[in-house]
Amino acid sequence: MSNQAVKTNRNVASGVQKMTPSEAFVETMVANDVTDMFGIMGSAFMDAMDIFAPAGIRLIPVVHEQGAAHMADGYSRVSGRHGLVIGQNGPGISNCVTGIAAAYWAHSPVVIVTPQTGTMGIGLGGFQEANQLPMFEEFTKYQGHVTNPARMAEFTARCFDRAISEMGPTQLNIPRDYFYGEIDVEIPQPIRVERGPGGTRSLDEAADMLAKAEFPIIISGGGVVMADGVDACKALAERLNAPVVNSYLHNDSFPASHPLWCGPLGYQGSKAAMKLMAQADLVLALGSRLNPFGTLPQHGLEYWPENAKIIQIDADNKMLGLTKKISLGICADAKDAAEALTERLVGRDLACDANKDKRLDTVNSEKEAWEKELDEWTHERDDYSLDIIDENSKEKPFSGGEYLHPRQVLRELEKAMPEDVMVSTDIGNINSVANSYLRFEKPRSFFAAMSFGNCGYAFPAIIGAKTAAPERPAISYAGDGAWGMSLMETMTCVRHNIPVTAVVFHNRQWGAEKKNQVDFYGRRFVAGELDNQSFAEIGRAMGAEGITVDKLEDVGPALKKAIDMQMTEGKTCVLEIMCTRELGDPFRKDALKKPTRLLDKYKDFV
Repeated sequence: MSNQAVKTNRNVASGVQKMTPSEAFVETMVANDVTDMFGIMGSAFMDAMDIFAPAGIRLIPVVHEQGAAHMADGYSRVSGRHGLVIGQNGPGISNCVTGIAAAYWAHSPVVIVTPQTGTMGIGLGGFQEANQLPMFEEFTKYQGHVTNPARMAEFTARCFDRAISEMGPTQLNIPRDYFYGEIDVEIPQPIRVERGPGGTRSLDEAADMLAKAEFPIIISGGGVVMADGVDACKALAERLNAPVVNSYLHNDSFPASHPLWCGPLGYQGSKAAMKLMAQADLVLALGSRLNPFGTLPQHGLEYWPENAKIIQIDADNKMLGLTKKISLGICADAKDAAEALTERLVGRDLACDANKDKRLDTVNSEKEAWEKELDEWTHERDDYSLDIIDENSKEKPFSGGEYLHPRQVLRELEKAMPEDVMVSTDIGNINSVANSYLRFEKPRSFFAAMSFGNCGYAFPAIIGAKTAAPERPAISYAGDGAWGMSLMETMTCVRHNIPVTAVVFHNRQWGAEKKNQVDFYGRRFVAGELDNQSFAEIGRAMGAEGITVDKLEDVGPALKKAIDMQMTEGKTCVLEIMCTRELGDPFRKDALKKPTRLLDKYKDFV
C-alpha cells in the first residue's frame, strides 16, 4: 500500500493492551505528537518503519545521516516540538554524531533513535556492530537503552520527556531483535514539567536591583525564544526603557523594529549593542548562558562592563555563574521570570526613569551611527583584502560580470528579505559577517550551529525548518566550503517537495581559516584554496533551479525570484553569488599567537 493510500489514525492506544514492541514504539511516538522524522531506511528498524505511515508518521529519507540530524534540529527549533532522527545501526548512527552535537549546543529537543546490533550478536564483531551509547554520551541529556522488549514504551516515553525537560537531545538505543514479539503494555502519557518564574526572594532581590539601576540593559537569549517569551521581554524592557541586545546567534530573540532593539553581541555583531553594553551599570541576562565565544571583544571593543551588576536567568541552574561572575542567579523559565519582574516593577520609582530621555537619545545615536557605518562599509579594509580587491578588479568571472564585495551582498540580501522569513547560517567568514545584517521580527526564525561551529549545518537545518513550517520562506547561507559538505541534500528537497532557497557565497576558499594564515603565518596559504565548479549548474543537475549572480544590482531581485519560486511553484533554488576573496576579522584571536620556530630549516617560517 502506498503512503498516499493510507488513512491516518492518530488515536493513541489506551489502557493495557497486547501489542508488538514495534507497535509500542510507534504508539508512544504518536502520543508525543510525532508526525515527521528524518533518516535513511535500514533493516534494523524495518518492522517499526512498516507501520509509520498508518500511524501518521512520515519518514523523510535524506542523502546523508548528518543531514538528517541537522534537519531534526531545524524542525525542532521552528516547531518547538521534538525533532526525530533514525538510521541503520553502526555506520548510519555514527554519521549522526556531528549533527547531534550541534543540536546539543542549540538546546534542541531532538530524539535520536539508534537501533543496535541484536542481543545475540553483541560483542561478536558482526556486520555493522558498534557500541553506540558512548558515541553520544557527551552530546545527549539522557540515554535510554531498551533492556527488554516489554520496556519499549517506557524507555521511548522517557526519552521524549527528558528531551523537553532537559532542553537537549536524548538517545533511544534499541537492540534490533527487541522490535519483535508480543508484550502487554500501556502507552505512557507525556510528562511536561512547569518551570515557573523562580524563587520569590530571588525575584524580589532582582526587582530591587533593577529599580536602583541607572543604565540597565537586557540580553535577550535563546531561552527567551524557547519559552515563547519575546512579548514578556518586550514588556519588561519597556517598563525599564532598557536597551535590548540579542545574545550571540539569537538575532530572533527580540524584534528588530522595536525602538529598544540594539542588535546582536558576539563575533561580527552590532557595534551599537557593544558600546551600549559598555555603559551599563546592570545587565539582565534573560535566558542566556552567556556563551564565552559570544561575549569576546569585537571591533576592537572590550565592551563587557566589568563593574556592572549581573542578573542571570536561565532554566538550567548549572549555567548560572558558569562563564561570568554574577550578582544574582535565578533558575527559571525566561518568560515567567520576565513577567514576574515586570509585575514587581509596576508603580515603583525607578532610578533609570530620571535619565530616560538622555539614555534613549544615546541608544538612537549609537544605532544610527552603526547603520551609517554598515552602509559605508562596502569592503574589508585590511591590506590583504585591498590587494585581493585590486586583483579581482582585473579578473572577470563572466562576460560583463564582476566579483562582489561580501558586505555589499549581505546588505542587499537584508533589504530583499521577505516577511516572516527563516534564515540559517553556516560556519565561515562571510556567514559570520552576516551576523551584523540579519534582523528578524519574530522568534524561531534564525538558526546556526551555535558553539559547536560545524560546517554543513545551514542547508539541512533549513530543510527541517521548512518541513515544520511550509508556509514560511526558508533561506540558508553557506560559503562554498560548507556548501560542499551539504549540497547533496538538494536531492532531498527535490525528491520530497521541500522547497528552500540556498544562498551560496562562492569565493573559492576556506575564508575563516585563511584569515589566520594572513595574520599569523606570513600569508603562507596551505589547503585554503577551493577550485569549484558552478554550484548553480550542479543544482540544476540535481533537479533544482540555479541562479548565478555577478552584478550587485541583481542580488536583491535574484533572491526575490528564488523566494517566489519557492513559495508559488514549490521549487528549490541554488543562488550562487560570486564574491571576492576579501576576509573579515579572524574569529579565533583568542586561540592563536605568532609562531615560534626552533629548528633551523623552519626558522624562516615565522
